[in-house]
Amino acid sequence: MDYKQRTLNEEIGCTGIGLHTGEKIRITMRPAPCDTGIRFVRTDLPQSPMIEARFDNVFDTTLATTIGSNGTRVSTIEHLMAAFYGLGIDNAVVGLDGPEVPIMDGSSAPFVLLIKSVGIREQKKAKRFIVVKKPFKVDDGDRSISVYPSKELRINYMIDFQHPLLRNQAYEMSFSGGAFVREISRARTFGFLKDVQTLKDNGLAKGGSLDNAVVMDDFRILNEDGLRFKDEFVRHKILDFLGDLSLIQSPVIGRFEVRKSGHFLNQEMLTGLMRSKKHWKVFEFKTPEECTNNSVRIPAFGLPEAAAA
Repeated sequence: MDYKQRTLNEEIGCTGIGLHTGEKIRITMRPAPCDTGIRFVRTDLPQSPMIEARFDNVFDTTLATTIGSNGTRVSTIEHLMAAFYGLGIDNAVVGLDGPEVPIMDGSSAPFVLLIKSVGIREQKKAKRFIVVKKPFKVDDGDRSISVYPSKELRINYMIDFQHPLLRNQAYEMSFSGGAFVREISRARTFGFLKDVQTLKDNGLAKGGSLDNAVVMDDFRILNEDGLRFKDEFVRHKILDFLGDLSLIQSPVIGRFEVRKSGHFLNQEMLTGLMRSKKHWKVFEFKTPEECTNNSVRIPAFGLPEAAAA
């Protein structure tokens, strides 16, 4: 039962391309003490400014989640944050020598592999869980996120784009680290060929390619290797959702019914839910018996070989 905080065993890093900037960026991830949370450090800027990965530091959700503080920003954090969330990493410091987390292959899988290569260390302090106590909903036209009390974290997600491959695609998962690694982490970001030039004309997607995104024309997928899952698109939206959900900085126990959401509505939900404290309660479990007594199922966060601190 994974109720204690976690960090990395040791520092790890790699180099990749920023999806929107097209810049070559070096990323490092290193262990951090209990209650640090996830922090990003811009090593390319004077005095290496730090930004905490929190929902109230989000200032842009255009095609990615961007956090900022005191004029410093880091964008496209959601795939890395999903990997941290999926594997139960509570505390880490991420160094970047550019303004964007590298896109890698467009999924969380490369970050999962990096973390697995150094292992995870269990820490002495308990995690703080946000347990949903009352239903909560945000909507924007035909897009919506509804949150309900539940004994575990469940996500039911539906997308519906005006494209023959993306009509009424749905996926439901009962969250665990193993389920995240197997079912969600490898799902890649996607886009449409007709939008690529417009994005580039507006200074976006400069690093986008068939190596880091699933790209479609009006009828078919252009990637030679096809899809990793027949419903890879909706699985990737769950990946993005978990990355955004992680910005609460505590695992959430609740059921999410998500319809056609994106980073903007995800952020609206996080902000509204956290402000409305009557809808949730914080729990810290010191023993497995406390979890059972509160009728809550703490997720198994993956990598069960995690060593004790």
